[in-house]
Amino acid sequence: MADPAINDRRDTTSPVGDAIEVLTADHQAIEKLFTAFEKTDDGDLDAKGTLVRRACEKLTIHAMIEEEILYPAARRALGSDGQKDVDEAYVEHFQVKTLIEKFTSLKPGADGFDATFKVMSENVRHHVREEEEQLFPELRKTKLNLGALGQKLSKRKDQLQAKLPTDVGDRT
Repeated sequence: MADPAINDRRDTTSPVGDAIEVLTADHQAIEKLFTAFEKTDDGDLDAKGTLVRRACEKLTIHAMIEEEILYPAARRALGSDGQKDVDEAYVEHFQVKTLIEKFTSLKPGADGFDATFKVMSENVRHHVREEEEQLFPELRKTKLNLGALGQKLSKRKDQLQAKLPTDVGDRT
C-alpha cells in the first residue's frame, strides 16, 4: 500500500485539541481508510484485509470514546434539545458495531466481504456528516469545556490503542 499510515497499527499519541478537533481527526483518518479500500485492486486480499481490520479498530475505539465520554457530556450540555441527536448517534453506532462484528468471521475474498465494508462505510459517512453538520456546531454553542473534554477523549483513546494486538497477522 502506498500510504504508510494505513499500515500503522496504532497512533503514537492521539491529537490533543478540543473534543471536536480530536473526533474530526478520527473521522478524517477513517475516511482515508475507506478511500484506500475503494482504490484497492479486487485481487489484493491482503491489502483489503489490512484496511478493513484497521478501519474496524479505529471505528471501535472511536465509538467507545464517543459513547463513554462525548455523548453523556452532550446530553448534559444540550439538555432535551439534543436528546434526539444523541439517541440517533447511539443507534448508528450499534449498526456499525454489528457490521464490525461480521468481520470476525468474514474474510477477504469471501462473498459479502466487500459489500459489508461498503455498507459500513456508507453508514459511517452518514453518521460523520450528521455529527459534523449538526451535533458538533450545537456543542460549540454550549458552555461545555471542549478543551478538557478533548483531553479526556485523547487519554482514553490512547489507553484503548495500547490494548491493540501487536501481531499484524493475528486478526485476519
